[in-house]
Amino acid sequence: MKDIYIQGSNDVYFVPTVKFEADKGKCLIEGESFLAETVKFYTPLIEWIEEFSNQKKGALDFTFKLTYFNTSSSKCILDILKILKRYENNNGRVSVCWHYDEDDSDMREALDDYMNDTEIKINLIPY
Repeated sequence: MKDIYIQGSNDVYFVPTVKFEADKGKCLIEGESFLAETVKFYTPLIEWIEEFSNQKKGALDFTFKLTYFNTSSSKCILDILKILKRYENNNGRVSVCWHYDEDDSDMREALDDYMNDTEIKINLIPY
């Protein structure tokens, strides 16, 4: 498996930084996610996670450090969390951490919704 690295940008649209490292089983999505073609951006990430869970079968540490995401990004993030939960249900070792601004009640509500919708444990790390 190849690693994925995408340098984030804040031009007209906001692209998150992405670092997926197959050998280490570490994934990071960081920054803001407000994209023109959200599904096109997230599809390779989702496919990478599915490939990892089917081939590598190692521990997967997933870290989110998103300060903002729009509705279409939220749907893709939910899809990622569902895949991680499915992997966990099939005896995969999964750790999900989410760093968030403790004063951002909208983000906290979204994280609670993600946990309820997917039944995955997200380690919430306020800053």
